[in-house]
Amino acid sequence: MIALPPFVADAIKRIETAGFEAVAVGGCVRDMLAGKTPHDYDIATSATPDEICAVFSGERLIETGLQHGTVTVLLSGEPLEITTYRQDGAYSDGRHPDEVVFSRNLSDDLSRRDFTVNAMAFHPTRGVTDLFSGQADLKAGVLRAVGEPRVRFSEDALRVLRGLRFAAQHGFSIEPQTAAAMRAMRDTLSPVSAERIYAEMTAFLCGKDVTRVLLTFPEIVCAVVPELKDTVGFSQNNRHHIHTVYTHIARVVGNVPATPALRWAALLHDCGKPACATVDAAGESHFTGHPQESAQRAEAVLSRLRADNRTKAAALELIELHDLRTPPTEKAVKRLLSKVGETRFFELCDLATADRKAQNPAFFAPSKAREDAVRDLGKKLLSEQSCLSLAELAVSGDDLLSAGIPAGKELGDTLRRLLDLVLDGECENTKEELLKHI
Repeated sequence: MIALPPFVADAIKRIETAGFEAVAVGGCVRDMLAGKTPHDYDIATSATPDEICAVFSGERLIETGLQHGTVTVLLSGEPLEITTYRQDGAYSDGRHPDEVVFSRNLSDDLSRRDFTVNAMAFHPTRGVTDLFSGQADLKAGVLRAVGEPRVRFSEDALRVLRGLRFAAQHGFSIEPQTAAAMRAMRDTLSPVSAERIYAEMTAFLCGKDVTRVLLTFPEIVCAVVPELKDTVGFSQNNRHHIHTVYTHIARVVGNVPATPALRWAALLHDCGKPACATVDAAGESHFTGHPQESAQRAEAVLSRLRADNRTKAAALELIELHDLRTPPTEKAVKRLLSKVGETRFFELCDLATADRKAQNPAFFAPSKAREDAVRDLGKKLLSEQSCLSLAELAVSGDDLLSAGIPAGKELGDTLRRLLDLVLDGECENTKEELLKHI
């Protein structure tokens, strides 16, 4: 038994009172049938946008989607998208329909949707409308295109990536014909806007089942991120590794917390390894300099996909520093905390542990013990409010000016040298002791 929130049910009732059909559709129906609480709700209706505006004339309306038949209504402080039943015309650019034809029939609207689990509707009294066996696929955990898969993906190439996202987020396996069409049409993603691809890839990477999907569909992933092509099947030929570079990457992605910066960092942290590979006299491979090479390639990826600056900067710093072997000493941990800050410090700890976990298990226990000790030391130093930055020094620029240090570069250099002394445990962070060292 599923039920709609009062504001959604009330909206459907208001539309029907005005003489039109209205149902909840898409992802919210899928999630409710799966026992999940939807993040948002969408309504489809036989009413045209003008008719919807008339029905909700007393409410705040957002009309930015009118060309696609969508009106957003704010009800009880919640945005509710209401879209007219429609049939899409031809897709000349593989992204947008050449024209949108409004319909009065729900079946027309459901038949144009991407996957069967997203092509269901729900009405408070009539229940579920399921024309394409979406409930059976949902129960079986199968993602299947509505109708002919190639037709669905030719209409909007981004649906190829959306399939990966749904599989990773909800644990779906992808039906063979649908999977084959996704692989065959992966190159049609190239004209899709970078912003749309980045958003879809980020959601995919943050899915709970991302490792399985990455390993199942490397061709599609590499169509979006060609910087990963060389990693597929590339043997690491090193006693610390039992997986190819790509398989190792896929496992690291699934091992780190599901935040965009960490997941992107994990995806790209070893993309430069093939370019850095050398073989020693004993026949073992080494990858000296691969963090820096990977960071350069990652910058190209994230710039091309127009990643937001915050995620990009965080991911690049994590990639460049991911192979640090920070010793579990107060001096080393203070230095790292001072350099990267609290948030990045613990992200590096998470990435390091995930990286080691995806290597040869024979070496995992000692590595994890060291990384746990580093993490614990960081927590201890932060709880003790240790001095880790210039702002926390017991002396200020004014104090140094009063002590005779001239303003400008010399003053700044002196402050940084004093911070180094405190970080290295060579001076107490008190005004008296610090001034003695000038």
